[in-house]
Amino acid sequence: MLKELLLQFFITLVPAFAFQLWHNSSRYWRRIPVVMGLSSCIAMALCMIFTKDYYGCELNFRLTPLLIGSLYGGPYYLLLLSGVYTALRIGYLDSTGETIVFIAFMLIFVVGMLAVIGPFQRANRRGKIRMVMRLISVICGFVILSFTVAFLTTDMPMTTEFVLLFLLTLVMSVLSAWISVYAVESYKENTQLHYDVKRVSNSYQQEVEKLQQLIDQTNIAIILVNQHGKITHVNNMGIRLLADGQYELSDIIGQYFHEFYDEGKHETNIRLLREALRGQSPVHEFLQIEDNSTLLKTAFCIRNLQTNVVTGAVLLAQDITELSLLRNEVGRMERLSLIGQMAASITHEIRNPMAVIRGFVQLMRERSPDNQQAYYRIVMDELDRANMIISDFLSLAQNRALTMEEGSLHDIIREMVPLLNADANMRGQTIDVELCDYIPFIPLNEKEIKQLLLNLARNGMEAMNEKGRLYIHTTYLADREEIVLRIQDQGIGISEEQKKRIFDPFFSTKTQGTGLGLPLCVSIVERHNGRINVESEQGVGTTFIVSFTRQSA
Repeated sequence: MLKELLLQFFITLVPAFAFQLWHNSSRYWRRIPVVMGLSSCIAMALCMIFTKDYYGCELNFRLTPLLIGSLYGGPYYLLLLSGVYTALRIGYLDSTGETIVFIAFMLIFVVGMLAVIGPFQRANRRGKIRMVMRLISVICGFVILSFTVAFLTTDMPMTTEFVLLFLLTLVMSVLSAWISVYAVESYKENTQLHYDVKRVSNSYQQEVEKLQQLIDQTNIAIILVNQHGKITHVNNMGIRLLADGQYELSDIIGQYFHEFYDEGKHETNIRLLREALRGQSPVHEFLQIEDNSTLLKTAFCIRNLQTNVVTGAVLLAQDITELSLLRNEVGRMERLSLIGQMAASITHEIRNPMAVIRGFVQLMRERSPDNQQAYYRIVMDELDRANMIISDFLSLAQNRALTMEEGSLHDIIREMVPLLNADANMRGQTIDVELCDYIPFIPLNEKEIKQLLLNLARNGMEAMNEKGRLYIHTTYLADREEIVLRIQDQGIGISEEQKKRIFDPFFSTKTQGTGLGLPLCVSIVERHNGRINVESEQGVGTTFIVSFTRQSA
């Protein structure tokens, strides 16, 4: 009899062993009810097959697989197991009383399990073990009560051997239930822990690879050493700037920095790393190298955040040559700006005495003989030319904020056409104006846009001979929300060398030009967040293209 009980005991552990053999990945956890339900059904059937009577009493563990399979399998497998158990057990009942008791037991069991399955599957490992122990204790209590009633109502002999076997069956039932739940839940926790560790490890590996690529691709030279001074990492820029570009990566990694670096040539690198390893960080130093290049070297220590112990050091080197040149250029531009402001103030003050001089020259001209009139006319023309240069210079140098209002470029062009036609008629030229059907309103400063049109149109007229034709066209590019103004002449054109300098201040292709008209146009366009380009072909003509974008305006 003891052998049969031991065999049944191991059979009750079949669901736990089957689960561990099958369960090799967390993504299959949704199939736990299938595995546990079917394996428990098989274990329950085997326990009933290997059951032997002892003076008319059956000692087996069939209720343990029924309990475990129902808890892990869920309501559907509870009904399946209960149905199989009823079908296998009903034929062994000897009397109507046993049948009624069995049916009552199964009804209570099914109803109770339906209420327990949900909380059991949501509980943690300890909670599940406690619930199983309580349930198996209740079942054992029912079994004890059944056998007590049987002893009192029948002639079943009460021997010491039977009592020991009966108690052993109860203890082994409790033990098998505890082992089954403990084994399944422990395996699940270990699998989940393994999955979490693997996921964190993969995430950590991905982050390490990202940082590795960032370090390798950055333009800052980086060398890392551990707390013992051994080089653990260096990027490509570090090889070039901190290792003279003469070594391969495999020649550097694993070496001690004080042995790798030459004391005389790389004294700065050794000193900075040593100071960083002593906790003196960050440490900065500028170093002038060949070809007028400047390096900024920085070293700092790496500490354990919990213990604050130095665990390594990092040496950084950055080529700041361009930054130094930019800083010098900014300083130069500030000085030039100051000079420009002073020049604007001086030229503004010069206009007052020039006006007085011109007035007296005008008076002297009226009182002078006719043979001297030509001299006075030359003086007055030059005074007017100087005053025009001052006006253009002041317009170019001013940096005041503009008052912008929503307006139409077409309205300004139509307002300027009579003035431009009058100027063209005096020269024997014509103007062809072609405006597109629609352009949107954009923020404009009317005075400055008129100045822009006047300057570009008069430049075109002055570049043409008599009977020349000046074209003023507009286009609206809806896909880019861009308004394009084209002013095209039929002049002699501009050479490629002149095109490179045409927008420079004081550069002019005209003998009487100030060289400030086109720079003033550039300034106006930029203040309207636009751009200006020039296309020219010698002997054919020149086209100035001004573009205004609706978004930037």
